[in-house]
Amino acid sequence: VWVKEMLRIVPAATAAFAGALALRLTRVHADGAGLHPPAYPWSHRYPWSSYDHASIRRGYEVYSQVCSTCHSLDRIAYRNLVDVCFTEEEAKALAAERDFEDGPNAEGEMFERPGKLTDYFPAPYANEEAARAANNGAYPPDLSLMVKARPDGTNYIMALLNGYQDPPAGFNVREGLSYNPYFVGGAIAMPQPLTNDKLEFDDGTRASISQMSKDVTTFLAWAAEPEHDERKRTFVKSMIITSIIAIPALFYKKTKWSLIKTRVVSFVKPGQIGH
Repeated sequence: VWVKEMLRIVPAATAAFAGALALRLTRVHADGAGLHPPAYPWSHRYPWSSYDHASIRRGYEVYSQVCSTCHSLDRIAYRNLVDVCFTEEEAKALAAERDFEDGPNAEGEMFERPGKLTDYFPAPYANEEAARAANNGAYPPDLSLMVKARPDGTNYIMALLNGYQDPPAGFNVREGLSYNPYFVGGAIAMPQPLTNDKLEFDDGTRASISQMSKDVTTFLAWAAEPEHDERKRTFVKSMIITSIIAIPALFYKKTKWSLIKTRVVSFVKPGQIGH
């Protein structure tokens, strides 16, 4: 009997759950907010852990080959890559692949030269108007601080890049937009940027959508906070030094204050002195 009852309840419960989920999606988009992203196990999430530098290097490859066609990275120079994910010679070679305007020269004219370590990553468009004209009126934002600009930034970007899907029934997406439940409003102007095997990583790692998303998110997290590893390293050193100093400091405090804490103070009337 109980088996028949379970067979009757399970489909109904499943339908109710699906309906509640659909209602939540509808309410989320009606309110203009996106779904909250799941929490991913990032390698740098603990106070004592650092970035995955191999992932940063792969993330640079994703940015340079995919994201940089639309998005700028104004706050990062090629010198920032040195000893993070590239050697100095590799970073110099990457910079030299691009031409930068410089000048004026002795004749007062501007000229182009190969890039140097001190040059910042070039922007894909000359100005905001050119960027909007090339993207149907949408302006691709600079990605330098994108991880800091969005709540729960690393998880948000990871979920967004993996969240492209067909819209649910009843949700209309305007032509030229794509559906992504993690984006505010559910309709995003950026088409799905990543597809499986879109590029080949130098280290041989398979370029799946999830792998590229994870790597470029790690790269953007580093770009927003290049001092991250050094700050944590300084914190660990300071904690070690503080722990070493704390032991003799506590012993010294106990010794100096022991006389004061153990003394007895008695108050007597003036006439009782000497009795």
